[in-house]
Amino acid sequence: MALNLGTILASSARERPGHPLIRLNEQSWSYAEVDRAARGIASSLIERGLGPGDKVALLVPNVPEFTQAYFGILYAGCTVVPLNVLLSAPEVTYHVQDSEAKLLIAHPLFSNPATKGAEGAGVPLVWAGGEVPGAPSLVELAEAAPLEAIHPTRPDDTAVILYTSGTTGKPKGAELTHSNLLLNCAAVVPRLLPIQSDDVAIATLPLFHSFGQTCIQNAMISEGAGFTLLPRFTPEDALTILQRDKVTIFAGVPTMYFALLNHPGADAFDLSSLRICMTGGAPMPVEVMRAFEEKYGVQILEGYGLSETSPVASFNQLDKPRKPGSIGYPVWGVELTILDDKDQPLPEGERGEICIRGHNIMKGYLKRPEATKDALRGGWFHSGDIGVRDEDGCYWIVDRKKDMIIRGGFNVYPREVEEILYAHPAIVEAAVFGVPHPSHGEEIKAVVVLAPGQSLSADELTAYTKERLAAYKYPRIIEFSDGLPKGPTGKILKRELK
Repeated sequence: MALNLGTILASSARERPGHPLIRLNEQSWSYAEVDRAARGIASSLIERGLGPGDKVALLVPNVPEFTQAYFGILYAGCTVVPLNVLLSAPEVTYHVQDSEAKLLIAHPLFSNPATKGAEGAGVPLVWAGGEVPGAPSLVELAEAAPLEAIHPTRPDDTAVILYTSGTTGKPKGAELTHSNLLLNCAAVVPRLLPIQSDDVAIATLPLFHSFGQTCIQNAMISEGAGFTLLPRFTPEDALTILQRDKVTIFAGVPTMYFALLNHPGADAFDLSSLRICMTGGAPMPVEVMRAFEEKYGVQILEGYGLSETSPVASFNQLDKPRKPGSIGYPVWGVELTILDDKDQPLPEGERGEICIRGHNIMKGYLKRPEATKDALRGGWFHSGDIGVRDEDGCYWIVDRKKDMIIRGGFNVYPREVEEILYAHPAIVEAAVFGVPHPSHGEEIKAVVVLAPGQSLSADELTAYTKERLAAYKYPRIIEFSDGLPKGPTGKILKRELK
């Protein structure tokens, strides 16, 4: 049986050829235009000798060329390897070599890491966007005679390889199949999100990230809807687009909601068109969620997923009681459970590792059989996240297993401490983690960012947390900062604070 993720674009292009698919600044591209470009790119890849299963790496931000190249690669039966645009040249070389990509498509904004990375890996380079004299461009590839028939890939062929963040060793490539991504898209639309063809989303999330790919790009395309690209998130730009394009669907990580909520000029923008908001990628503080919903009159649905799960595994859902602070219920076709350290199931209310199985689970880690075996043992994907299931079958994240602090023999979960910090009216961002301590093993440290015009001393904050947390949980070390380091999705990078 043939199954190709690219058919979601081909089908919508047949049904709505003239409908706007992508908008960037003042320019828009219709379904027919994007499909035509993708078919030209597919033909060019085949002419260059690339065939089914060959990998093509993408170092491209949120610009139309990302979607054109993504589907062109799929149309040709090749595998997409999206790369984080913040990678250094040695990191680009590593990802290209590890994935065995035969071509790198990169945006000129990242010419230095792209050029050096491609040279280090010994692969040719094609520029996507802009003009680079003497170098092949994606525009030229797109202008080739269009591929008539999409390659009939199999359901279990690898469609996309997503690299993990590499917080524990070298990044690993999670192989996601055409079946994984198509069924995960089907779990999102319409079962989770009732997207309509006249909806408009904003792509603030990087499209090289699984959340942006599935919940914005692929979800909107599958329903023939459109989205506006934002290459780099700033609250001012996001608010401008939300109002100008009458955006109905917004998906962002928690730091984006913080930024929109606390932007000095936010009250001047009309966001009344919003009807669905989603968040994931990091825990959403309940206080921030409530404040955003009260200000803008729209519910935020919090969900959960990982690169290895395509990514959506669970979500608060419109047809079930929403529980702020939770990650909701398993999505269609997916099961969750809580297992102990011996991989035995735990009852409701007991903390253990969140494990997942279903159509969304990756094929495995590329060329890493031992890591794959460990992650998929017992027929479940082991997430590394600590969670709990309540009496209604709703799941709650406690924290990352590796982030848990052990202070004097007691387990402390940073998220619990962070929730208390975010409830303080003077604090807009917070990160809690463990630092080595000679007698306790680890001590609890908090780095916080204050809202503009606010003042707070370390002693005052210590007293505040001491009143609200057990004696072994409150942070003894407090540091004030002007800002916290973040990755390309806006997720706070605690490893850079340690």
